[in-house]
Amino acid sequence: MDLTVAALRDLAEGAAVLGTGGGGDPYIGRLLVERQLREGRRVTIIPIDELPDDALVLPSAMMGAPTVFVERPPSGRGNVAALRALEEHLGRTAAATMPIECGGLNSMMPLLLGAQLGLPVIDADGMGRAFPELQMETFAVYGVPGSPMSIASDHGDVAIIDALDNVRMERLARVMTVEMGGAAYICDYPMDAATVRRTAVPGTLTLGMRIGAALRTARERHEDPFDALTAALAGTIYTHGLILFRGKVVDIDRRTVDGFARGHVTLAALDDPGDQLRITFQNEHLVARRDGQVLAIVPDLICTLNTDTGAPVTTEALAFGQRLTVYAISTPDIMRTPAALDCFGPAAFGLPDPYTPVEQLTAGTQVGA
Repeated sequence: MDLTVAALRDLAEGAAVLGTGGGGDPYIGRLLVERQLREGRRVTIIPIDELPDDALVLPSAMMGAPTVFVERPPSGRGNVAALRALEEHLGRTAAATMPIECGGLNSMMPLLLGAQLGLPVIDADGMGRAFPELQMETFAVYGVPGSPMSIASDHGDVAIIDALDNVRMERLARVMTVEMGGAAYICDYPMDAATVRRTAVPGTLTLGMRIGAALRTARERHEDPFDALTAALAGTIYTHGLILFRGKVVDIDRRTVDGFARGHVTLAALDDPGDQLRITFQNEHLVARRDGQVLAIVPDLICTLNTDTGAPVTTEALAFGQRLTVYAISTPDIMRTPAALDCFGPAAFGLPDPYTPVEQLTAGTQVGA
């Protein structure tokens, strides 16, 4: 399928929802891709099963703290340099690229690369949402080495990282990203198409379009955007979606530390300021607690959305006084296995709470007030 400007805009909004507060605001990335389309280039999105088993796939992304992208938007110049460097290192030419995460800005960067180089983009990703660290991939969970990986800056720096393991790869790349100004372009998890089919979360780009289109249509028809979002998720591998809380932002603690946006945001119910929900985040929202009770926890998605429009609000855009609706989405089964939870469950973020699926946490509980 060739991406249209209208579908791109829907995808950008849907990806921001799937980014669960992180992944970077897709707005700048969307503009970069839109310019490519208006200049006559194409973005072709293909299903996960279209390539031959031995075709080389090079996932692509940006790395860094979302707050940095706000202060200094990416130009897209390092995108091609990163892919070409990894092709040269491997001695092979990529048949396709794909997102490492379907949330936020990183849903856009493979589309930009696809337009720049005429590469198809696979409709799948390695997170099913956004996560803050490179080893937190379904690719890694199911045995794919993340390196060799390439990393490039907007200034012309290019490097290859060949790490001992995926955690070490993340740490080395994070240091280099900080030295590159807090933002860098990467290509990692080089693999063949057969491995993509075994390890990726399928259909996430088209899901992003579906979510974005549902929210846009609801606004145009003056319908409830949250009913539309719930309907858009029905029948997908994201089987549960529900409102956790409605309220106003009354406190924010947000800092950029070690290349991450870390902190907490607290919302108070409009009719009862003592009824509060607190969300802890590391780029992405990790856990939501209402009066100390866990209502949703990573890897399930915790989304902060404008109460009136349903538009997603990312962690770097949270502001005092905003009226938000916190909406939770269950993750696909591939992200709930014991191996997956070891990689990106609560313990991976130092959280003391065990993982319990959101549909169990909220069963029989009054939520959505």
